[in-house]
Amino acid sequence: MEPTSNLLLKLSRRLFAEPVEQERFIEALIHPMPFHRCILWCKEKPETAPYAVEPPTSWQPEFVERLPLGTRPGQHPLHEQGYFYCLDFSSVFAASTLLTIPPPVHLVFDMCAAPGGKSVFAWRTLHPDLLISNEVIGKRLGMLIANLKRCQIRPNVVISLDSNILAKTFVNTSNLVIVDAPCTGQSLLAKAEKAPGCFHPSAINKSANRQKRIIANSAQLVASQGYLAYMTCTYSPEENEEVCKWFMKRFSQFQPLVIPHLQTYQSHLATIPCYRMWPQEGLGAGAFTVLFKNTESGQPNQLPSDLISRSRFFGGRTSQTAFPGPGWEREIKPDGEHY
Repeated sequence: MEPTSNLLLKLSRRLFAEPVEQERFIEALIHPMPFHRCILWCKEKPETAPYAVEPPTSWQPEFVERLPLGTRPGQHPLHEQGYFYCLDFSSVFAASTLLTIPPPVHLVFDMCAAPGGKSVFAWRTLHPDLLISNEVIGKRLGMLIANLKRCQIRPNVVISLDSNILAKTFVNTSNLVIVDAPCTGQSLLAKAEKAPGCFHPSAINKSANRQKRIIANSAQLVASQGYLAYMTCTYSPEENEEVCKWFMKRFSQFQPLVIPHLQTYQSHLATIPCYRMWPQEGLGAGAFTVLFKNTESGQPNQLPSDLISRSRFFGGRTSQTAFPGPGWEREIKPDGEHY
């Protein structure tokens, strides 16, 4: 922490006006405390609960449970059997904006999907006709596919394409696009992990520019009256509120929505409805989240006809799966692999 301590101090002063809050924030990163692990139930819970659980928050979805400190759910047999997915409570916070989206939701597109937590959350919350999970980094595809297969997330297609290509081929197709944007990962420090250079201005600027490119491309995928969920696990305003400000100037048809259950988490760094979880609050390592709606009118476009042939993995609900739009019925192997 020594090489970045001065930069951390500067950031704390930008984030908080009160010295006491600045100190609490810095302390949470320099001397991180353990957070409660969470599980997201993908299947019906067994009659005999495998773990004791912590009291839920007022906004916590019923299919998510926080576990006592020291619990290691990933080692339980039910995990291997795909009954639940393990995730950080900050991720639950960020994805909880999806709880406000009304049904039906035909197509969900997860732009930066690995390792799969937001895809699983969206599938469990919205029950879409189809979930497309994209991951451009090849070495992360394996864990994404493994997690989606283990949890039996169907119907699901995994692809690996740059957002610029997707913006040209999936125009106006998706009811919801999730952008869990790559960032400097400053919240890793609150989990006692390493994030070299995460407070350096050049790293923050590089990350913010990449996020702007991704969110701008992602906007092209959102169908009329559809939603765009943007979230990060970092603290710098340049990667959060400032990205939103930049985005809204260029895509005025997207309006940020008030999320009633997150009102007490409203970011004091913005006037638009966007929400922050801070590490010093003790619930999670930290997150930023905002939900935009495309206010334009019109009908969504059909998916590209070569989606299955270009996919890295195809998991279907049955031997014949119907996709959004006419003509979308394809035979698949019994194990869900695409041919």
